[in-house]
Amino acid sequence: MSDPILRLPAVRSQAGIARTTLYDRIARGTWTRGVKLGPRSVGWPKSEVEAIVAAHVAGWDDDRIRALVGRLHDARITAADHLLGAR
Repeated sequence: MSDPILRLPAVRSQAGIARTTLYDRIARGTWTRGVKLGPRSVGWPKSEVEAIVAAHVAGWDDDRIRALVGRLHDARITAADHLLGAR
């Protein structure tokens, strides 16, 4: 997998939002959940950050962004299944 994982400062910088706003969006389902990297660290795939930011720039409403977030979460599972040979 060649999609780099961005840590919180990079996500905040790319999205132009505060930490509180990011976690509020996660709670509302308009941002993907972070990928647990360790006991006290989390990150987000760069492609997901770019997709969500592009949706906001395009003026998508929250319902449409929630659908996008659902597809992004589903894609994580599909990619993992493909890489790991799961069925």
